[in-house]
Amino acid sequence: MIFGPCPVAEAEGAILAHSVALKGSRLRKGRVLNSTDVAALTEAGLTTVLVARLGPDDLPEDAAAARIVATLAPEPEALNLRRSAPFTGRANIFAEVPGVVTVDAEAVARSNAVDDAITLATLPDRTRVAARAMLATVKIIPYAVSAEAVDRALASIDGPILRVHPVVRRRADLILTEIPGMKRSLIEKGEKAVAARLEALGIAVASTQVVPHTFEDLTGAYGKVSADMALILTGSATSDVRDVGPQGLVDAGGRIDRFGMPVDPGNLLYIGSMGEVPVIGLPGCVRSPALNGADWVLERIACGLEVTSADIAAMGVGGLLKEIPLRPQPRSAPHPTGHRPKVAALVLAAGASRRMRGRDKLLEEVDGRPLLARTLDVVRSSSVDWMRVSLPGEPGPRHGIVEEAGIEAITVPDAAEGMAASLRRGIATLPEECDAAVVILADMPELTADHIDRLITAFDPAEGREICRATSATGTPGHPVLFGRRFFETLGKLTGDAGARTVLREASDFVVDVATEGEGAVTDLDTPEAWAAWRKSRREPA
Repeated sequence: MIFGPCPVAEAEGAILAHSVALKGSRLRKGRVLNSTDVAALTEAGLTTVLVARLGPDDLPEDAAAARIVATLAPEPEALNLRRSAPFTGRANIFAEVPGVVTVDAEAVARSNAVDDAITLATLPDRTRVAARAMLATVKIIPYAVSAEAVDRALASIDGPILRVHPVVRRRADLILTEIPGMKRSLIEKGEKAVAARLEALGIAVASTQVVPHTFEDLTGAYGKVSADMALILTGSATSDVRDVGPQGLVDAGGRIDRFGMPVDPGNLLYIGSMGEVPVIGLPGCVRSPALNGADWVLERIACGLEVTSADIAAMGVGGLLKEIPLRPQPRSAPHPTGHRPKVAALVLAAGASRRMRGRDKLLEEVDGRPLLARTLDVVRSSSVDWMRVSLPGEPGPRHGIVEEAGIEAITVPDAAEGMAASLRRGIATLPEECDAAVVILADMPELTADHIDRLITAFDPAEGREICRATSATGTPGHPVLFGRRFFETLGKLTGDAGARTVLREASDFVVDVATEGEGAVTDLDTPEAWAAWRKSRREPA
């Protein structure tokens, strides 16, 4: 890659290295400069800009990131993962379900040793994660990297290195012991704390036994275990493998695999089994909601992962969980992570097709189907979580298409007002947990799921990217446009047929243009002549 200052007159086609503020607008870093940009830079009085140009053997940052993330998770659904589309050289992997993520740490290290330009960061191996949590991010640091370096990185990875293991053990038996003089409130506190941990994992308490703290009574309680796993919390601390808790398991015909762990709090844990049922002897610290070593063991066993004596021995590094000045707050929840945003799609299909002279453009055939049906299929195949479709107040063929697709329709009786009417009604239907909405025009015959997914990937409120607008490959702004929740109230008060253009203009500091392949972002067909020309360009019948 060539990087350095360049005369503005020669900068067309180069990648802008640093953002440039212009009168009334801003060219963001990473933009491929076009002739309009060069003219704007010249008018602003600039003579040189810092740019990057790709060499003949270079891969653009997004293409490189996409290749690597595809190798990390080649069949994401089978691994309970979801890949994001790349943006600014970054591509992420998210958890599709809650569980425990396993990571091939050696493969990560090999990949990061290939080339300084290629980076891969993941959560620690065997971290408990929530659905939608970010697990890994690939970042290409410069604007391009050699194809040869990417090939070496792919060879070092050699297949999937991440997997989310969902909870598979859904029922647990709970045994508690009491000692003479023990307050009932302490037993209830332990039972409540353990039940809360199980509930957080989606595990039901199948049975609860409270028995005296004796070898005989605990042996009998072990013999009644029948759920997917068993948890034991004794009224007195377990101080030896021959103590009441572990010895009672052996006397009942079970097995002890490990007593004690190098995690504090959590030292006095033991694990074993009763036949095929895993048994966890819980340390007394589980009465507190703070993270302890038993949480690590419980999470893994709940997700069907084997926990051996060697696994527990390896927990020592990072096993000091007692609160210290560097970490003063209790860690009662899984590691905080980024999350995949929850995004709704608002498909605007209430327009009157006035310029089509009696034809309905949304019923024009594209790839053998009405355009509206094709658009709904495209949106459904994207990463959005909800879909809403605005329709005219009067029933018609569009309503039948939406009903057949099983998508929620929003009737807009005041559709004649213009696009704002659809936006107002659509925004009002979005759920509270919605982070952003993608506004999609239904009359775009070259729209793809990738257009939408690229906008979702680009959305990052922490980085100031709260409005993401699709552009053509050459940089012409178009549709769809994604708006973060910050702008929902404003969108819900729009009037007239200008749509959200005023929002884009007044909130320009929050807008990022997202390049998409081809001209799909700017291809909307409003007249019979436009349809005929477009079909001719595709060599389709008029």
